[in-house]
Amino acid sequence: IIMDGNGRWAKKRFLPRAMGHRQGAQALDKLTKEAEGLGVEYITVYAFSTENWKRSKDEVDSIMGLLREYINRFFNDKKSILKIRSAGDLTALSPDLRAVTKIAEDVKAGKIQPEDINDQMISDNLDTAGIPDPELIIRTSGEFRTSNFLMWQSAYSEYYITDKLWPDFNVEDLKDAIKAYQTRDRRFGGRKEG
Repeated sequence: IIMDGNGRWAKKRFLPRAMGHRQGAQALDKLTKEAEGLGVEYITVYAFSTENWKRSKDEVDSIMGLLREYINRFFNDKKSILKIRSAGDLTALSPDLRAVTKIAEDVKAGKIQPEDINDQMISDNLDTAGIPDPELIIRTSGEFRTSNFLMWQSAYSEYYITDKLWPDFNVEDLKDAIKAYQTRDRRFGGRKEG
């Protein structure tokens, strides 16, 4: 899910942007609690992009505070079945290597040959290794761009775009997205014969 529109949600209500992010976090909290009952096994959310560092210090601090609050809550909730994994460029948060850099280092060290590099090797070295590629990507706020979200993993994802701002997105909207997805003819680049 590309959770877009928190700031616009707050602006429409003459509230500080931080309130929009808090409302967006609450929307995610509600959605994750309902998603399992709908058969959803994985939810990957775009919570913070590298471009978001360009925002005001107050807004970035607010978002980081929410991330810290929710991550701590999930880790301390013994009943929660949720697992949290970070993906992407975390260099501003903690040391990290990207998948292609790691593979290049392995080639340089003689551990692998360039001709050994394939799609699976790249997938196995991404932050999302072991997690299935997304079947459905939901983008709120009516934007028609990927915003660098899971570029490799989403090559054959189906997209669902809604004009709703993220804080207003609810379980009924998720059901609508799933229903729309279920009507799609997923060919993964091939054609059905006949």
